[in-house]
Amino acid sequence: MLLKETKQPTEVTTPLLEREWQGGGSPSIEIDNGSGFCFGVTRAIDKAEEELQKGQPLYCLGDIVHNGREVERLGNLGLVTIDHEAFARLHDANVLLRAHGEPPATYRQASANHIHLIDATCPVVLHLQERIKREYDNDPGHEKQIVIFGKKGHAEVLGLVGQTEGTAIVIENYEDVVRLDFTRDISLYSQTTKSLEGFRQIVEYIQQHIAPTASFTYADTICRQVANRMPHIREFAARHDVVLFVCGHKSSNGRVLYNECKSVNPRSYMIDSPAEIQESFIANDAHAPAFSIGICGATSTPKWLMEQCKVRVEQMMC
Repeated sequence: MLLKETKQPTEVTTPLLEREWQGGGSPSIEIDNGSGFCFGVTRAIDKAEEELQKGQPLYCLGDIVHNGREVERLGNLGLVTIDHEAFARLHDANVLLRAHGEPPATYRQASANHIHLIDATCPVVLHLQERIKREYDNDPGHEKQIVIFGKKGHAEVLGLVGQTEGTAIVIENYEDVVRLDFTRDISLYSQTTKSLEGFRQIVEYIQQHIAPTASFTYADTICRQVANRMPHIREFAARHDVVLFVCGHKSSNGRVLYNECKSVNPRSYMIDSPAEIQESFIANDAHAPAFSIGICGATSTPKWLMEQCKVRVEQMMC
């Protein structure tokens, strides 16, 4: 709830840096302690830094995390990011697999090219890959529809689909469910960072439409460390007047969490770096004074970047 404003600015058009803040003094700035790297990302980055300290060339297959600033930081330490085409041309090299995981084809390619893999696949993702692989192998005729609730083309989803030799069906949202054949058996899984609420809606729809002669099983494979951030970040966003959500533009998880912030606080802004913070985001509007500013982020957002954003806001208000 906003505090009652006690003092009007002397001139609304005065630049922010020269303006006296509503109520006197400056607003509080809080960094969300619940934001930042999840366990899987932390583990992958720790492995990268450990390997880089050995002084040998180290490649990473894809961005180690969907945050350009962190990728740049590790790049300055010597981590070379490559795509799958470059990976196929490598021989006798050290390559780190990020937390998102990889399909079986990547491991076969590494073996053929004598590539040493530093496997940083998140244990939660690895367990999910193994479950889907067992499901696929236990259905020799492949008559069952293995369905994955996830983002098409996402690194984790590509790794999951790879466990089924590319036959799994990916649905991105509730509207995609109608594409399924409800006269055939369905086995549903989820990308680990998807919305728990969205997954439950899909489960309910399939239960209501599956044919009596077909079976439907599902596995709630959403990472609770990620899922539990949603109610937390809604509460965090609601108690601040302005929210700066820090994340990379490629972050799928970041988009989901940002939308949670926006749903409870219209004055929520997504930024990739301190340079993207605009004066208008935190300007002292007479009709909506900013007594508190919250800074939060995705599971791929480093704490140091949120700290830099806080410093930038403080500089703007000096």
